[in-house]
Amino acid sequence: MTAVTDTPRPAAPRPAGGIGQSVRDSLVVAKRNLIRMTRIPEMILFGVIQPVMFVVLFTYVFGGSIAIPGAGVSSSAYKEFLMAGIFAQTVTFATAGAGAGIADDMHKGLIDRFRSLPMARGAVLTGRTLADLVQTAVTLAVLAIVALLVGWRTHTNIGEVLGGFGLLLLLGYAFTWIGALIGLSVRTPEAATSGGLIWLFPLTFISNAFVPVNGMPKFLQYVAEWNPFSATVAAARELFGNTIDGVPKSVTGAWPMEHPVWASLIWSVIIIAVFRTLAVRKYRKAA
Repeated sequence: MTAVTDTPRPAAPRPAGGIGQSVRDSLVVAKRNLIRMTRIPEMILFGVIQPVMFVVLFTYVFGGSIAIPGAGVSSSAYKEFLMAGIFAQTVTFATAGAGAGIADDMHKGLIDRFRSLPMARGAVLTGRTLADLVQTAVTLAVLAIVALLVGWRTHTNIGEVLGGFGLLLLLGYAFTWIGALIGLSVRTPEAATSGGLIWLFPLTFISNAFVPVNGMPKFLQYVAEWNPFSATVAAARELFGNTIDGVPKSVTGAWPMEHPVWASLIWSVIIIAVFRTLAVRKYRKAA
């Protein structure tokens, strides 16, 4: 008799742990969200229309009425001053979309399904925020083209211009983690949208985005100049070459306004570190 022996089967590959698994899982979730966005093109379309309307309205309605110190009432000077603020507002308003998307996944039970899979704990949120970052970059590119069409120009080299857009996208990515935390903390997508916008309006308008800070009451000047939003706006203006001689860097001597590029980087990193930690912890407990 001939002995029959079973051929040993190769062991199934074990998933890479640690950072490797987290990166791979995050990219898989990001791909899923990007595919979903392409199948719902109105999400991208409506996301582009709103900032374009802001550009047109502020440029042609308010541009000839707002006086910039050292430049007077000049629509061209206001375009130079305005666009960094519009860019920053656009990337931060993506927060509401991120929160609503995660709240919708929670409402449909998708988050619970993800949590039952053998995947990195933070991958669902990281993938979602990365997909939102891609959408924000597309919106920002379209907005830059519209800004060029209405007369906005940069006055520095390509490296500095790309650096300005990079800081804007980093701020937008940081704020999507705030949106993620809000989306995990509310019960409906509608509540996430409202919760994601209600605090953004004072943040963006009590800043140097649309008017110079030196025209504000003294206590608001301090608030505006220590606002992380203002730091990124000031950094973008500096890197785009859109600073105006009549507008001082700071009227209160605030460090973020004197060193806006570093301040923007520091603020964004702090926001990501704090709110990613809080969001992942909330994700583990959310039901």
